[in-house]
Amino acid sequence: MTGDYEDLGLTPEEELDLEADWNLPLAFTKQRHTEKIEGTTTLTQTWRMKERMKTVSVALVICLNVGVDPPDIVKTQPCARLECWIDPLSTSPQKALEGIGANLQKQYERWQPRARYKQSLDPTVDEVKKLCTSLRRNAKEERVLFHYNGHGVPKPTVNGEIWVFNKSYTQYIPLSVYDLHSWMGTPSIYVYDCSNAGIILKSFRDFSTQGDKPTEEAALNASQTSTSSLASTSTTAVKSCIQLASCGPNELLPMSPDLPADLFTSCLTTPIKIALRWYVLQNSGKLISGLTQERVDRIPGQLNDRRTMLGELNWIFTAITDTIAWNVLPRDLFQKLFRQDLLVASLFRNFLLAERIMRTYNCTPVSCPALPPTYQHHMWQAWDLALDLCLGQLGDILDNGASFKHSPFFAEQLTAFQVWLNYGSIDRNPPEQLPIVLQVILIYAVAAKLCYYQQVTMSYKHVH
Repeated sequence: MTGDYEDLGLTPEEELDLEADWNLPLAFTKQRHTEKIEGTTTLTQTWRMKERMKTVSVALVICLNVGVDPPDIVKTQPCARLECWIDPLSTSPQKALEGIGANLQKQYERWQPRARYKQSLDPTVDEVKKLCTSLRRNAKEERVLFHYNGHGVPKPTVNGEIWVFNKSYTQYIPLSVYDLHSWMGTPSIYVYDCSNAGIILKSFRDFSTQGDKPTEEAALNASQTSTSSLASTSTTAVKSCIQLASCGPNELLPMSPDLPADLFTSCLTTPIKIALRWYVLQNSGKLISGLTQERVDRIPGQLNDRRTMLGELNWIFTAITDTIAWNVLPRDLFQKLFRQDLLVASLFRNFLLAERIMRTYNCTPVSCPALPPTYQHHMWQAWDLALDLCLGQLGDILDNGASFKHSPFFAEQLTAFQVWLNYGSIDRNPPEQLPIVLQVILIYAVAAKLCYYQQVTMSYKHVH
């Protein structure tokens, strides 16, 4: 080995040192140092939405033609008359229509105050087209909502048509859902409040299974504009639309005079008010002495103030419907409907109430995506109990000025969660109270932040 270093001009001592270095053991030669380096594999956090969406535009299409009943529906006498909590026969037809449109907008603004709202009252086909295309153009890639009240026109047809008016209001004019979809674009959400509304969803499903071309029958009923635009509409885009319908394909809306005519819309946009009215109509409401609809309408407080009776009921209702959905729906569907878009989440929470109430009147609201039945979920019993405890105080509050005693609902749910933590088995399912617990934590976290900011502000003012 020493002869190999002669050309380097090293001394014998340097050659021995160099040879000793070569005989040293090599480092970083184990398998973990020589194998291919790969990143760690971690589970993605599916509970956190990667893409959030916002409903930025709302089209309110109301077809009432006040004073003229549609020819294919025979109404009972007396029958339901209230539209957006207004009796259309209490004033002139035009004023009633304008008041109903204004009220509907206010009811939606409760859930999405920053959206762009446009009303179309007793419209023609051209007016609906202009409205939808304008809202889609301004919404760009965000969601647009289309609300249709068809109480003053015939029922939807099996060919996938809803009805509007001609300019002189002497004829009902069909509007193809294919036209409507081509004007609305995606993403969109549709709300249909009319009898036989389920037919519209069936037409959309048929359209989505046809691919990019409608059937020959549908093409004959669609206008030339829609036929050309449908060629560029993909099946995926149609399936991505969210739809809520007031009843099944062969069902009529309830006509009881104790209910509003737009019961479905009332459930979606004013859930606490209609839930209280329905409570009074049920046998459970008769257990509370002196409880009438007039007194229920006088419940003190604001919906957004949890310190009041009305606000606490709204808080409890939100927690219960959120919990029902979380326990019943597949996780991906729950994330899509209840966590992606605030307005969509509110509508679907209220849709669960609509199913519960309207089924008692032989009406089954339907949706796309379809939801499993929730009207018999045991959490509704917790809602009924909360109503019992709150409304049982109403007489003393209204007559004697007594203070409101808060519901033990949230404390009881937290106790149930504590029991699950302490005594649950190893192979246990997630606690059904988890959405309620998270909501309580969130509320108190926000309250703590507000208190902190207030203290900082007061300290700053004191110093300066």
